Amino acid sequence: MANNEEIFKKIIAHSKEYGFIFPSSEIYDGLAAVYDYGQYGVELKNNIKSYWWKSMVQYHENIVGIDTAIFMHPTIWKASGHVDAFNDPLIDNKDSKKRYRADVLIEDHVEKIEEKIQKEVKKAAERFGDTFDEQQYRTTNQRVVEYQEKITSIKTRFVDSLEKGDLADIKTLIEECGIVCPVSGSKNWTEVRQFNLMFSTQMGSVSEDSNQIFLRPETAQGIFVNYLNVQKSGRMKLPFGIAQIGKAFRNEIVARQFIFRMREFEQMEMQYFVKPGEELKWFEFWKDARIKWHTSLGIPREKYRFHDHDKLAHYANAAADIEFEFPFGFKELEGIHSRTDFDLSAHQKYSGKKLQFFDPETNESYVPYVVETSIGVDRMFLAVLSNAYNEEKLEDGSIRVVLNIPPVLAPIKAAIFPLVKKDGLPEKAREIMDLLKFDYMCQYDEKDAIGKRYRRQDAIGTPYCITIDHQTLEDNMVTIRERDTMTQERIEISKISEIISSKMKKNF
Repeated sequence: MANNEEIFKKIIAHSKEYGFIFPSSEIYDGLAAVYDYGQYGVELKNNIKSYWWKSMVQYHENIVGIDTAIFMHPTIWKASGHVDAFNDPLIDNKDSKKRYRADVLIEDHVEKIEEKIQKEVKKAAERFGDTFDEQQYRTTNQRVVEYQEKITSIKTRFVDSLEKGDLADIKTLIEECGIVCPVSGSKNWTEVRQFNLMFSTQMGSVSEDSNQIFLRPETAQGIFVNYLNVQKSGRMKLPFGIAQIGKAFRNEIVARQFIFRMREFEQMEMQYFVKPGEELKWFEFWKDARIKWHTSLGIPREKYRFHDHDKLAHYANAAADIEFEFPFGFKELEGIHSRTDFDLSAHQKYSGKKLQFFDPETNESYVPYVVETSIGVDRMFLAVLSNAYNEEKLEDGSIRVVLNIPPVLAPIKAAIFPLVKKDGLPEKAREIMDLLKFDYMCQYDEKDAIGKRYRRQDAIGTPYCITIDHQTLEDNMVTIRERDTMTQERIEISKISEIISSKMKKNF
């Protein structure tokens, strides 16, 4: 099969060709790092959000959902630390005039060293066969140990410099690592500077009199400032959670890798309010619950890994990422953070309003601690698409491109085909379409040969195709064809819904 870079290009091309994702404002030559979801993309995206919402809100009695405004009082972002601390370290290459995030340059450099380790391990595994002990090899082979020490040294120094705000040392580290500009190949770098990622705008009818406000860079703060409203109106007792799905905006300078890093994106976040001292127990609980959610979709566990943070955010006392193996490597998909009482305490201080919980068991009031789960809808979309894209060589030598999307997420659940456009078959097919469309997103198609219609549905990930032929008019049976195995069988029309439903069962 093609290498990962080629596969990723094919996924991007496939997304556009089959109506999943379009470049935004394309007829005006597009807008960098902004994308539109097409007719199948919006269905897949909505299904991902629904799957998350049901698992997080519907199936938990003590978690409720809200939907807060994108525009918020500007002091909120001062209290949250975003005005002072929401920065990326940027560096320019003087020859290419291109701007980069310093942390991304270093991250990519470390990844190249990790690739060298993987090559050494792979060669050794082939050499030693079944007797190979990878763990022992990694700790005893001199070259691998040296590579690993180099990685640890780079990471430790970078985190240390970032925490101290020593931007000059970050530039020195980039130079000492011999990192070159990916475009010009030169090492002619500017100084490193901090750049705030928030989009700002004005609110008010006259710009001179207006206040500067921000497009929210995350959805979490809307939850925190509504903590008391939800707790009182819902009579919630600790522990309880508040979930939200919504748009967020970040002025990413280095937006790249298709929809992985965008300037306008969507988040699914849940803030779980707990008694102080119990946060690490719940942190472990949600780590376990969230990885189970991911694997419930049938995506292999080896596609995921946990990554503990080297540098904790200013609000956290524990943090881990669930990383997914995208075509461009393992990258962050979801974050689980123990945020302590940072947010509620900060908003209590800046607003002058008490944001506390009265505990009837201990007869005391305190600011709850928070454990957060936060996942990008767009990144999850890309993870599902990357895992699903498959090029299969068939027995006749032809290639079929199929999206093996988990059926519960598939944009279209069933496609309805009359074998021919005459003899009453379209009318019978429409009857079946009308039976199914109230429960499932279905598609009717009578154009082209049946084989071509199958291929179209394979390419958009439809789990079932249902063909109505002349025999159907006599015995009320249809041919149902399954996407992944391409097996076909005759079934009664009354059984179609039951078969589709069985594929939709949730496992979390």
